[in-house]
Amino acid sequence: MDKVKLDALAIAAHRDDIEITCGGTIIKLVDRGKKVGILDLTAGEMGTKGTAEDRGREAAEAAKIMGLAFRHNLQIPDAGVEVNRENKLKVAQIIRDTKPDLVILPYWVQRHPDHLAASMLGYDACFLAGLKKLNLLGDSHRPKKIIYSSSFREGQHSFFVDITDQMERKLKAVAAYKSQFDGTPSSLQIYKPGVDIFEYMTITAQHYGHLVGVKYAEAFVIKENILIADPSEMPVRSI
Repeated sequence: MDKVKLDALAIAAHRDDIEITCGGTIIKLVDRGKKVGILDLTAGEMGTKGTAEDRGREAAEAAKIMGLAFRHNLQIPDAGVEVNRENKLKVAQIIRDTKPDLVILPYWVQRHPDHLAASMLGYDACFLAGLKKLNLLGDSHRPKKIIYSSSFREGQHSFFVDITDQMERKLKAVAAYKSQFDGTPSSLQIYKPGVDIFEYMTITAQHYGHLVGVKYAEAFVIKENILIADPSEMPVRSI
């Protein structure tokens, strides 16, 4: 794994999680000249469809489509991502190695235990990576901003990102996971039972887009307040 200074790092439990939830935003950051990476915690070996090797090849293809500067897999056991010190330090080391200013984490309310653990591990690792005396390689580093991907989640979102120009490539990146989303009946049970993932992503992105006056958007939540330099330049109209 080559070390690279990133502008943004997205962390998720499984290969394809990032592509589905916030792939459009990842691509948009790349389009804006940012160096962006993904840290997958597991190889996805417990998935019903495909193998870890299949998903590794597919993740590499998706990385090319998205223009990633970095992708790494921690090989933590799938369906066994535990929030413990060992795993926190593994993630913290990647944060030190890549020094992102922005970290994107899964939303903290999840059905899948691995997704919840990824959110918790990511937050704790961001803090630990900034401790100078912690026994990790490299200089201490703490990201400036943590945001949580809240697409497909109920509740109040903090902000939306216009992904109109990136939507086609987002769908293509997810389609790279041929072992998972091959159009067979079993593939309709993977993400949301009985629903075609591509239709689901499109309809959801359209819904968010309509809320903010664009064609397609992705949703995010932050835990702190938002500071605006000039309220007159906020793009979404009130009336």
